[in-house]
Amino acid sequence: MTVLALIVAAAVSGLVAPLVIKWYRAQGWIDDPLDRRHPKTTHLAAVPRGGGVVVFLGLLVTSLLFLEFDRSLLHILAGAGLLTVVGWLDDVYDIHPKWRLLAGLAAGLIVVGAGIGIAYVTNPLGPGVIHLDQPRATLELLGETRQIWLLSNLFALLFIVWNMNIINWASGLDGQMPGLVVVAAVFIGILSYRFIDDPTQFNTATFSFMVAGAYLGLLAWNWYPQKMMPGYGGGSLAGYLLAVLAIISGAKVATVFMVLAVPTADAAFTVTRRLLAGKSPLWGDRGHLHHKLLDVWGWSKRQIAVFYWLTAAVMGLLSLGLSTWGKILTVVLAMGLVFAILIASKLKQLKTGSA
Repeated sequence: MTVLALIVAAAVSGLVAPLVIKWYRAQGWIDDPLDRRHPKTTHLAAVPRGGGVVVFLGLLVTSLLFLEFDRSLLHILAGAGLLTVVGWLDDVYDIHPKWRLLAGLAAGLIVVGAGIGIAYVTNPLGPGVIHLDQPRATLELLGETRQIWLLSNLFALLFIVWNMNIINWASGLDGQMPGLVVVAAVFIGILSYRFIDDPTQFNTATFSFMVAGAYLGLLAWNWYPQKMMPGYGGGSLAGYLLAVLAIISGAKVATVFMVLAVPTADAAFTVTRRLLAGKSPLWGDRGHLHHKLLDVWGWSKRQIAVFYWLTAAVMGLLSLGLSTWGKILTVVLAMGLVFAILIASKLKQLKTGSA
């Protein structure tokens, strides 16, 4: 069932993509690097965005075919729908980053409002887990008494929004982000089988493979030379869906950090670098890892995309067998390697006078 769901999701998004491309081109919603000059831009030809629309439609159709709808799934799809609409607005109008951030927070709150939170994390210092179900607040809403797990919900919200941003920042080159998401979603799906008490009525593993399939269909059109770009919609949906899947599949937070170790390290370095320079961490520049590999080290776009996929796959394989401490150590080493590459890139640019 899971493999069939992946195939159908890939087929739907793959078939929807050319229709979205045609629609965007007919309306003139094109990302032309000559009109929209920005240091972070790497594409040379005018290309439509619209990846968020493609992925959302692929997920929606396959959800209707393969999943049993419950409150959790409705909230997940509602949050995804909000991000798709905001992504479309950004494709057309290039909205301010602060509005995109607020949309991400709103999507996260929709999910958390369904009771999807991180109730516990594995204790790295000993056996058992660290519970996050305290403190709690009681709220009267729509005639019902609800309990809000403050720490659990806050952790989940931050985890969702953080992943939305790091995935978006790892979508600068042809094929880079969709392939990364395919790998990550497949590993989350595999690990979901280890979590017996699925908190949802729908099958979490099946949903994970559907996400992988939807991005595989997008990859066919985003691979170099790209015919369309993911845009904010495609990138934010990716981080949102991976984070939510990690939560509902048994709080696989450490696993997601492992699989996304390279973009996580790049994001951490980027935020620190921008803050130290007195710049807003929300505004893009040409200082990401993929920019350095392209500009400083002379890698091709295809090589960089495959590098991101392979590192995610290797980290995912390691996550299947490592203990919590092993995962933490591996993530620290991976982040150290990424930091070293970024620092070496800066020093090389200073030496050659190209910084």
